[in-house]
Amino acid sequence: MALLAVPDATLTVEAIARKAGLGAATVVRAFGGKDALLDAAVSRLLEPVAQRARYLLTQTTPHEALRTFLRELIAFQAAHHAINEQLGGLDLPTTTALEADLVKAVEEMIDGARHDGAIRTDLDPATVTALITETAHAVARARPPSQSLVDAYLSVLLDGLRPAP
Repeated sequence: MALLAVPDATLTVEAIARKAGLGAATVVRAFGGKDALLDAAVSRLLEPVAQRARYLLTQTTPHEALRTFLRELIAFQAAHHAINEQLGGLDLPTTTALEADLVKAVEEMIDGARHDGAIRTDLDPATVTALITETAHAVARARPPSQSLVDAYLSVLLDGLRPAP
């Protein structure tokens, strides 16, 4: 898992095995290959993020849950953005399911905030979800990471989504 946080790390079975102090054959026997190994590792990283999203939905208003979750999600993405580039085209069923759960939680936050009048209703919900997730990902990739950029992003995004008076 430590290799997943290393910027520009190459995620090969050999690199992962070396980091774990194992041989590549041992890793392949234990996990069945690179896809299964990465699926296990990445899903272990994503599980607490998905749990946190669900928890926030039960603890505060949907709008505040969205604000808090986006701040935390950007920090998570900033810490782990390097691996995202290497996951395309891999068969990662557990990771894919967790990503879908995260999107669903964000959609619930958006829908709840729309229902509460905190987010405008004249924009298609899919557009709002795409706007939030894609721009959050871009902010997370900014180098060097900047808390002031995150704060500005959240202010501009959430102010822009507020209904007109």
